Amino acid sequence: MTAVSAPRSAPSRVWRIVRLITANPTTTVVLPWAILGTIFLLNWLIWLLIFANVGAEGMTDAQEGIQWSGAAFYIFVYMLVLAVQAINLSFPLALGYGSTRREFSLGAGLTFVLLAAMYAVGMTVGAALENATGGWGLGGTFFRTIYFGGDQPWYLQLWIYFCWFLFFFFTGTIFASVYVRWKALGLIATFAVVGLAAVGVIALLTLSESWNMVWETIAHLGVVGSVSVLLIPSAVSALLGYLLLRRATTRG
Repeated sequence: MTAVSAPRSAPSRVWRIVRLITANPTTTVVLPWAILGTIFLLNWLIWLLIFANVGAEGMTDAQEGIQWSGAAFYIFVYMLVLAVQAINLSFPLALGYGSTRREFSLGAGLTFVLLAAMYAVGMTVGAALENATGGWGLGGTFFRTIYFGGDQPWYLQLWIYFCWFLFFFFTGTIFASVYVRWKALGLIATFAVVGLAAVGVIALLTLSESWNMVWETIAHLGVVGSVSVLLIPSAVSALLGYLLLRRATTRG
């Protein structure tokens, strides 16, 4: 007799995509934290050198200067790259295992939501430690800068981090889906279009003298409100990524 296996349910097929994308934890978990830890250590040493070389008269300026750091943004940009790599490598493999494009898109989206939550928790813990240690003993800010809502309660900081991570993950799905479907030429064209669109928006805001309105809107929304708006382009990117993958092939 031939054994007949029961067909997998839709949730299990979607979860199979999650396991496929995260099959190599070194890429998805270990390496990002390792690099971020190295960047943090270098920042701390720089802060230490600054305080060791400024006199009493420059201490106030130095203390204020280390309150602003964009170093932690590395991990968000890395998530965009990670999304591109994950989709490009796992899409043909998933289809080869019999998954549908819809299942792959749902699985990839679920993976990115889970990873965003995990990284948001890790960054929030880092912010809590930073606050508890008085800026790592030097009054510096790495996890609690203004664009991360450093003056907000921990649960709002968690939400801010989560929104940032979702934005970069799902923005990455656009570029990944374009590459899967149209390869390098399509990706180059997409970068060109995005660049021209960005320049066009900047020019429009400048010529119409609308920058004050933009800054006033951001100030009115606050950090939490402004970052929450990122959920809109994140959702649009997820939808566009799915639509692009619907007609993508696995052939080079």
